[in-house]
Amino acid sequence: MLVRAVVVTEPGGPEQLQIVDRPAPEPGPDEVLVAVRATSVNGADLLQRKGGYPPPEGATDILGLEAAGEVVEVGDRVTSCAVGDRVCGLLPGGGYAEYAVLPAGLVLPLPEQVDWTQAGGLAEVFATAHDNMITRGRLTGDEAVLIHGIASGVGTAATQLAVRLGARVLGTASTDDKRRAAEDLGADATIDYTSEDFVDRVDDLTAGRGVDVVLDVVGGPYLQRNLDVLALDGRLVVVSVIGGPQAELSLRELMARRLTITASTLRARSVDEKAAVSDALRREVLPGFADASLRVVVDSVHDLADVADAHRALEDGDHVGKVIIRVAD
Repeated sequence: MLVRAVVVTEPGGPEQLQIVDRPAPEPGPDEVLVAVRATSVNGADLLQRKGGYPPPEGATDILGLEAAGEVVEVGDRVTSCAVGDRVCGLLPGGGYAEYAVLPAGLVLPLPEQVDWTQAGGLAEVFATAHDNMITRGRLTGDEAVLIHGIASGVGTAATQLAVRLGARVLGTASTDDKRRAAEDLGADATIDYTSEDFVDRVDDLTAGRGVDVVLDVVGGPYLQRNLDVLALDGRLVVVSVIGGPQAELSLRELMARRLTITASTLRARSVDEKAAVSDALRREVLPGFADASLRVVVDSVHDLADVADAHRALEDGDHVGKVIIRVAD
């Protein structure tokens, strides 16, 4: 059986995205085959399209780091789900297609309250936000966090997780609409980084104490300023370096204030490592979707045939939340 899938034959702009026919993938003994209903555009997809983020060794060249749909076939050793289950999950690639194979350990059962549009954008951003802010950043309910890009997909997920935890949430954004969206999700205060110095504003908002965790997407240019807003024993967690990867820092400052810097990516991790992340989502995140305290913030929905427009929507930077690709009704 041939299925529609999206690949890039030559690196470049959105016009380089090509819809091609590929043989349907076949699940291995520890995998499931999913008829994809929806997926989403992530920053890594834009980088891959431009030639800057190739798939891990052995992964398909089909774009897409997550997928949501119905299980249509299970491998011989799979006991955790069954044909007909509504699921979503992380992928090293392959989500922009009518069928995708997921390792069984990465499959997340969808609560009834989650429709296909939300499901298409759930796994990647909530995995990134939870793993980095809570698992690595060790944020607790009596602490404060500063979330850069608070209206992004990861930012909106992190905001909700921090609010649900009981933490105080501060964030940066570039427009009034983005700031209002974050505040509607429960953020305590937002900062317009285009007109305000976020270091000064955090100092004012915390009476000079600083925040316990910074979730950063900018990278090098923000390194020193992020350290400046951290409280004693604070943790800086870097999840993206859209501003550049290079920076200098004083190790003496880290030692004196007992600061921690950590960073991670999801895509290149082993299946077992991703399974641990998925286990945490099952325990600590999916119940929030079941009780409606968490949701995927959806900016726009595009059909698979309009995948180039979906990429443009994310690249333009005006979005709030997730850009979803509808693969099937």
